[in-house]
Amino acid sequence: MSRKFTVTSLPPAGPAGTPDRESHRDSAAEILHLSGEDAKGDGNPKESSPFINSTDTEKGKEYDGKNMALFEEEMDTSPMVSSLLSGLANYTNLPQGSREHEEAENNEGGKKKPVQAPRMGTFMGVYLPCLQNIFGVILFLRLTWVVGIAGIMESFCMVFICCSCTMLTAISMSAIATNGVVPAGGSYYMISRSLGPEFGGAVGLCFYLGTTFAGAMYILGTIEILLAYLFPAMAIFKAEDASGEAAAMLNNMRVYGTCVLTCMATVVFVGVKYVNKFALVFLGCVILSILAIYAGVIKSAFDPPNFPICLLGNRTLSRHGFDVCAKLAWEGNETVTTRLWGLFCSSRFLNATCDEYFARNNVTEIQGIPGAASGLIKENLWSSYLTKGVIVERQGMPSVGLADGNPIDMDHPYVFSDMTSYFTLLVGIYFPSVTGIMAGSNRSGDLRDAQKSIPTGTILAIATTSAVYISSVVLFGACIEGVVLRDKFGEAVNGNLVVGTLAWPSPWVIVIGSFFSTCGAGLQSLTGAPRLLQAISRDGIVPFLQVFGHGKANGEPTWALLLTACICEIGILIASLDEVAPILSMFFLMCYMFVNLACAVQTLLRTPNWRPRFRYYHWTLSFLGMSLCLALMFICSWYYALVAMLIAGLIYKYIEYRGAEKEWGDGIRGLSLSAARYALLRLEEGPPHTKNWRPQLLVLVRVDQDQNVVHPQLLSLTSQLKAGKGLTIVGSVLEGTFLDNHPQAQRAEELVRETTAGHLALLVTKNVSMFPGNPERFSEGSIDVWWIVHDGGMLMLLPFLLRHHKVWRKCKMRIFTVAQMDDNSIQMKKDLTTFLYHLRITAEVEVVEMHESDISAYTYEKTLVMEQRSQILKQMHLTKNEREREIQSITDESRGSIRRKNPANTRLRLNVPEETAGDSEEKPEEEVQLIHDQSAPSCPSSSPSPGEEPEGEGEADPEKVHLTWTKDKSVAEKNKGPSPVSSEGIKDFFSMKPNQSNVRRMHTAVRLNEVIVKKSRDAKLVLLNMPGPPRNRNGDENYMEFLEVLTEHLDRVMLVRGGGREVITIYS
Repeated sequence: MSRKFTVTSLPPAGPAGTPDRESHRDSAAEILHLSGEDAKGDGNPKESSPFINSTDTEKGKEYDGKNMALFEEEMDTSPMVSSLLSGLANYTNLPQGSREHEEAENNEGGKKKPVQAPRMGTFMGVYLPCLQNIFGVILFLRLTWVVGIAGIMESFCMVFICCSCTMLTAISMSAIATNGVVPAGGSYYMISRSLGPEFGGAVGLCFYLGTTFAGAMYILGTIEILLAYLFPAMAIFKAEDASGEAAAMLNNMRVYGTCVLTCMATVVFVGVKYVNKFALVFLGCVILSILAIYAGVIKSAFDPPNFPICLLGNRTLSRHGFDVCAKLAWEGNETVTTRLWGLFCSSRFLNATCDEYFARNNVTEIQGIPGAASGLIKENLWSSYLTKGVIVERQGMPSVGLADGNPIDMDHPYVFSDMTSYFTLLVGIYFPSVTGIMAGSNRSGDLRDAQKSIPTGTILAIATTSAVYISSVVLFGACIEGVVLRDKFGEAVNGNLVVGTLAWPSPWVIVIGSFFSTCGAGLQSLTGAPRLLQAISRDGIVPFLQVFGHGKANGEPTWALLLTACICEIGILIASLDEVAPILSMFFLMCYMFVNLACAVQTLLRTPNWRPRFRYYHWTLSFLGMSLCLALMFICSWYYALVAMLIAGLIYKYIEYRGAEKEWGDGIRGLSLSAARYALLRLEEGPPHTKNWRPQLLVLVRVDQDQNVVHPQLLSLTSQLKAGKGLTIVGSVLEGTFLDNHPQAQRAEELVRETTAGHLALLVTKNVSMFPGNPERFSEGSIDVWWIVHDGGMLMLLPFLLRHHKVWRKCKMRIFTVAQMDDNSIQMKKDLTTFLYHLRITAEVEVVEMHESDISAYTYEKTLVMEQRSQILKQMHLTKNEREREIQSITDESRGSIRRKNPANTRLRLNVPEETAGDSEEKPEEEVQLIHDQSAPSCPSSSPSPGEEPEGEGEADPEKVHLTWTKDKSVAEKNKGPSPVSSEGIKDFFSMKPNQSNVRRMHTAVRLNEVIVKKSRDAKLVLLNMPGPPRNRNGDENYMEFLEVLTEHLDRVMLVRGGGREVITIYS
């Protein structure tokens, strides 16, 4: 939001801390107005206010007692900090997630259980869920194949690039996630609130599609493990020959995948609590499987497992259909053919016609897992990309080739490549194995300290998984034969899972562990995707999706789950894990790209609300992550990337055209404001060139009583003149003042009233001449904030902004608040500390106790003299403006009288210089003394109670009131007739009693000043809530006196009065 600033300075302190009279009269007022544009926002209390659990009752809490009487006029708009601090700090931020659903399902008798405070720490709440989401099907089913095809070097580069991409994204995500509370929606919430509803909706839906297709990929991985490694006999479709095996496998995947999807969707529909209860079991399977792999690597160094593979020449043979890796075998004294002979020859006899390659080459058996000490790593360093249908061959083996053009019989038991492979394809297949980094931010409501846990847990999880992936690449290449690595389905090792052959104590540990881990990951995807769609639907930015925001009574997204299952079925029908993986890679990469963009934009804009608690980020890292994501999108599949960007673009335009208007304070709007500001500043550099001339029109129109334009044709003519090429500013001139025309400020007559009525904020500086200039530096000291009432949070935001400047950078920030009789100061300090933590503001906190005390004689006398002075001015028939000027001009005299503590000789000196028109000569002043002797009230020795008036009002020593006039004024007064200051008026003046409301206000000012001076005398700057003027116009003349007393003996003071809207929030 754009804000306009105007500063008003109080007069500098004269002797003994009193304002200097002449400097006050002659000084130029600097008033700081902060225009509050439209304070409506989008009506979302989470966005506009940090008050989480505050109620109208709390906001309207009475200001009992005398300590805070100076602020009692504002109790309906600016609540006391002491009454609302608990509500500010102890908020509940549980999103619509599993915990509420479980509690709703367990409720009996319709009675809702109270929501327990979140207790999950970094390890259980972020680290383990991220591990579970990152480790998955690719690690167990495809990583060995990727290493075999790409080689160790290229696989290392691939893993490093993908892990760097997610690490940079995690850094940007940590900055956004720690810039406030992230409710349900996770990445969607972060992007939409940072880049606006258009980008948020487009990327949120893409992320939803990615999560949905991830569920399909996990289900396909589950079926592949089931049919290829656990129960091959369960296949419904059987291939008649080797060429039809691939098609039969795809059909089996479609049938079983649909069945598994139905079962998983039913489990999620029945109750998400079952998914959460088994989540740790599934995670345990993943960790156990990984440990089994490392144990197998260590064992292979000194005792390699026995997994022989059979080679015909240099061609790898599939173990299906034969048992002995030889052409001939000896039975007794007779040579017989083996089953392998029968697969390549027309009969089992030695004179049978055999395949030419079979006849020319020998059969060799080698170990498939030579072990880590075998030196195999050198052979697997480089890539061996294959085309579809070629035989997997071992390099370096002797082989007698055939003439070109001889076809390969697909029915022979060779290990064939099922697809054409290249580097970019492998990147697309591998990238889903590093996704899942958003698991921690999606659970921010369940965390004890989200701003600490999300960065720590996410970055540690990525570091752990990256170390596992990189080490796996090296270890797989060092331990497993290259032809086995390139054998995707383990046909050369008796149909075993390739990574399982390396595991210890048994390959079944990996097979069973990977089966359950892929099941769990599929359930997690089917649980998270509908909730993401529900969060998007409930935001209302995509109208046709609003139906998916509804669900069961306990909040379960039933309709969203149904749509998710239907989209997931599309991935199931594709039936190939290698085809589905690049699709979801596109959507995840697009989401990560915009997370980096959001962080980069917010960092470059440097908005006041951008205060991440996570400090280790920079816009260059975010920009690098964004560029890397965009590059990976086109590296994986340029046509998939274009399709994904087209889908996101269409959603963006649809939301822009039909979506609901939301104002979330997003970075794109801030970017537009910054660009406009930059462009306007550039215009001042010089006159525009003739080629760049555009019509810039200022149109002054008349408006009627309803603020409607009287002659709209003038606007039409303007539009025709500029033809859409220039800028038009439309204005209207209203007669009178702002206060006369503003409907909400009919009763206002003061500057503070004007700013309040106009929803503007006001900053008033005292002793502005003592404020540092830009070349100065404070090497130490503090900026003290005295937070008495809450009027929008500007009081805490201003010192944060000041400390960004080099003048104040080394000053620490201290926040003081006041506890009264009924307040728990210890709890208030805890609540304030918690609130500042969620605001991402670092400051020392102190709660000052101000107990109820009797009104002192000093306060009573000070109030009495203030009112007597006002009464004198009224008796003299001065205008209101003159009275207020004179009140300010004689403040020092009244203070001096009070300090002398001599009520019997109170001397008020009033200078009213006035010259007759046309008389240029200086005329000597003559003093006219008005001395009235009577029994005046003396200052009571003991302080009266708040409800009582001081006794002995009519008994005291005589007082002298000394009025100094110019000669012309005296003559003019004599010519007017009887003096208005008659003896009766003087009698009334000396017998007056102070107004009890003014006494209480003065008591507040005096007590607060004493406490502030005691705590903040040495502070470099003191910021303080500015009390509002009294609603009763009769008390206006005393308002500035209260402010003077409140800020007495302080060098640099800034009084802050908010504009009635929130300028600081705990939300991202």
